[in-house]
Amino acid sequence: MIPTVHDIAKAAGVSLATVDRVLNNRPGVRKKTCDKVQQAIKKIGYVRDISAANLARRKVYRFAFLLPDSPGPFVSSIRNNLHNVKAPQITDRTRIFVRLIPINDPHKTARIMDQFAPEDIDGVAVMAQETPQVRDAMVRLRDRNIAVVAFVSGQPHVAQDHFVGIDNVAAGRTAATLMGRFLCCDKAKILTISHSTQARDSLERRLGFDAVMREQFPGVEVLPTLETHRDPVRAGKVIAQSVRVHRNISGVYLLVSADPALLEALREKGLFSSAVTIAHELTSHTKESLLNGEIDAVITQNVGHLVRSALRVLRSKCDGLKFDPSQENIRIEIVTRENIH
Repeated sequence: MIPTVHDIAKAAGVSLATVDRVLNNRPGVRKKTCDKVQQAIKKIGYVRDISAANLARRKVYRFAFLLPDSPGPFVSSIRNNLHNVKAPQITDRTRIFVRLIPINDPHKTARIMDQFAPEDIDGVAVMAQETPQVRDAMVRLRDRNIAVVAFVSGQPHVAQDHFVGIDNVAAGRTAATLMGRFLCCDKAKILTISHSTQARDSLERRLGFDAVMREQFPGVEVLPTLETHRDPVRAGKVIAQSVRVHRNISGVYLLVSADPALLEALREKGLFSSAVTIAHELTSHTKESLLNGEIDAVITQNVGHLVRSALRVLRSKCDGLKFDPSQENIRIEIVTRENIH
């Protein structure tokens, strides 16, 4: 027979109202009485049905997603999935807010995070570059009893229960394995491109990429990473300069989700026709280039899974429950023209 709150009250020798106050962390109960209730819970093996309790008290979860203020296709895909997520077990009694944060202003990002109060927000998913300001603001959120997770871009120097995203070092290693095997030669130069080498995901992908190249393809030269700063004009210039200096580029590794301007710059310099190209994130733009035979492979992650996982983890944190790490493991996927759908 499953223990109930009536059994707790009987075992502890208190009223149902007292049990309710203890279970819901409400004031008005002496510590001695609270300890008696907790001992009774442990003794009879009571397991609380959090969903039923939240339904009874009409609990509504309020989650904010802090996303970069960028027109990039990957961020747009995340926003679309947040808007369209329909899994009832995740979105029931849940309000989702999207707050755009500046890409290169960690101080402003921290100020935005500091504005959240526990009476207004239950949890925050943060997709931001790793900086001391963002790290400290995440700690302050947690100190205010607001659940917080690092989303897509990790914050390894913040004590956290879970990072919602792929293992970017492993993603870089995967890209390097494909690149090395696709090149089929020992002497080659690889052009690498990112929006910023300070971004945690790009940094980790480059570390993984370089490690495999040194281990398995020592004859391949990986060139210093070009930074576009999301500027179409700059992207065209740095790529053109690299092509002039290095005339035998055999591979192109895009450490980021490629926007139309970046793809066009590579197209203009003829790199798609002369070099093996591997990119990250399957968006409408990379999908088109994949189908056209310009990009050879895309290392991606399921954006829908990312969004649903973040919501599940935030709810678990709010309820003080454990979650299944295997369910929240975001897999690295490899997409080619032959298996695209």
